[in-house]
Amino acid sequence: MPSAIVAQQPSDEQRRRARLVLNRLTRRYPQIGTALEYQNVWQLLVVTVLSAQTLDDTVNRVAPEVFARWPQPEDLAAANPEQVEAVIYPTGFYRQKTKSIIGLAQAISEHHGGAVPDDLDTLTELPGVGRKTASVVLAEAWDKPAIAVDTHVHRVSRRLELTANDQPVKIEADLKALYPKRRWSGISMRFIQFGREVCDAKRPRCWECPLRDLCPWPDKRLAPTR
Repeated sequence: MPSAIVAQQPSDEQRRRARLVLNRLTRRYPQIGTALEYQNVWQLLVVTVLSAQTLDDTVNRVAPEVFARWPQPEDLAAANPEQVEAVIYPTGFYRQKTKSIIGLAQAISEHHGGAVPDDLDTLTELPGVGRKTASVVLAEAWDKPAIAVDTHVHRVSRRLELTANDQPVKIEADLKALYPKRRWSGISMRFIQFGREVCDAKRPRCWECPLRDLCPWPDKRLAPTR
């Protein structure tokens, strides 16, 4: 995390409430992982890049053809960009994504011996790989202490007042300050699934929320809207 980003130290009460939140989500989702389908770390990295601003189901429909045609980093590194664009077109932003996955394939092939790096700083040096993507790979593939902040983590964290910040890197810092390092890898995917199932952006299901008594969000909905 950039050295300039320093989270305020939470109080014991803030840590207690944060712990209750995560404990309940862990009971709800005892086993959790990304909905993206992959067979190895290389595939996980590619599908995570492709998943930006699109549905996981869309990526899961496209990815098998990507890996059938270009199974290894060196294959994708030498691919014709127009052919890649045609395959990943349904995921949106296909030109930029093509540039990113070919670029990261070239970087991994030329500078990392064909292996995906397993540390945040090196991962984020790869084309198209930001902190969120790198953190997903670290936590999902290696169970390394990392917290990925996507739109769901952002929304759930702010509604629960686990953070007052709006920038993903600051939210990440706040969550890391609240929780022991050993629990970091299990946070993002639980928050994401909870954000999809219950704490929806436009129609949150507050009336059936297991965190309702812990949630200070003033706009809670106590009954379904018709």
